[in-house]
Amino acid sequence: MIRNVIGRPAYRLSRVYASSRDYTSRAPINIGILIVPEKEAWVIERLGKFHRTLEPGLNFCIPILDRVAYVQSLKEVAIEIPDQSAITSDNVVLQLNGVLFLKVKNPYLASYGVSEAEFAITQLAQTIMRSEIGKIILDNVFKEREALNFQIVQALGKASEPWGIECLRYEIRDVQVPQKIKEAMQMQVEAERKKRASILESEGQREAAINRAEGLKRSQVLESEGHQIQIVNKASGEAEAIQRLAEARAQSIQTIARAIGTKRGADAVQLTVAEQYIEAFSALAKTTNTVLLPSHSGDVASMVTQVSLINLGICPHFLQCQNDVSSIYYSL
Repeated sequence: MIRNVIGRPAYRLSRVYASSRDYTSRAPINIGILIVPEKEAWVIERLGKFHRTLEPGLNFCIPILDRVAYVQSLKEVAIEIPDQSAITSDNVVLQLNGVLFLKVKNPYLASYGVSEAEFAITQLAQTIMRSEIGKIILDNVFKEREALNFQIVQALGKASEPWGIECLRYEIRDVQVPQKIKEAMQMQVEAERKKRASILESEGQREAAINRAEGLKRSQVLESEGHQIQIVNKASGEAEAIQRLAEARAQSIQTIARAIGTKRGADAVQLTVAEQYIEAFSALAKTTNTVLLPSHSGDVASMVTQVSLINLGICPHFLQCQNDVSSIYYSL
């Protein structure tokens, strides 16, 4: 830590630079020629009154009349701001410390504008830090530390300008909160982590449900398309079967019609009708059914004769009718 670096008289020079360079405990003796090191400014008094400021390099002064009153370092200096208490806007007591970086801009004002400039800057930094902390809540102390540092530097710069000192930057180093507040903050962090974990888990479940629904939807669409194709194929097969059956029926009708027109066609018709008639009665006799029949239904010869007469009556027109039926079928 560098201390006692601003505005010290030349006769205390060894205390000013004890941490950076070794100097003798005596002030530079004015023998008429003075060599000022780089990044230093020597304030000269003549007969107790400010005379001029010596720049780095070779300088000439009048012995006895002129003396080196102050030696100002123009380098950037870091000053530690000790621990202090501050209260946030939500009434939380904090312990803070920091580091202030500054340099002498005007050696004359730094020498004569303020007494004990380092002490004054330290007190001013503590005051401004307490003031700025009191404007914000505890959470913003951690979230907006950079903005808080900038505001402190701006306030210090305005206040230290009459002293010839430029405040470059300020850094809050440590922030200590009460133990109960630490525990509450830890619980809050854990709760926030659990919340994020729950959100991520729910989002994963939602995505999984969406994927399952999309898969089910796709499977149902494919199943319906397959069922539709099956129905179409079945209907096509049934239509083709009906068409084939109709064609076979038409061919059988044509064959029967041609057979009826032959010499022994009528006898064949009578025989066929008699066989079908007997088969029908056999089927009725197998079960206990109540059926209304004509009085002469048991006379097979009479029934066959009636059918034969009907066939002989329609036979001349039968071939023409079946041809008409066949032509109508094929037109469909």
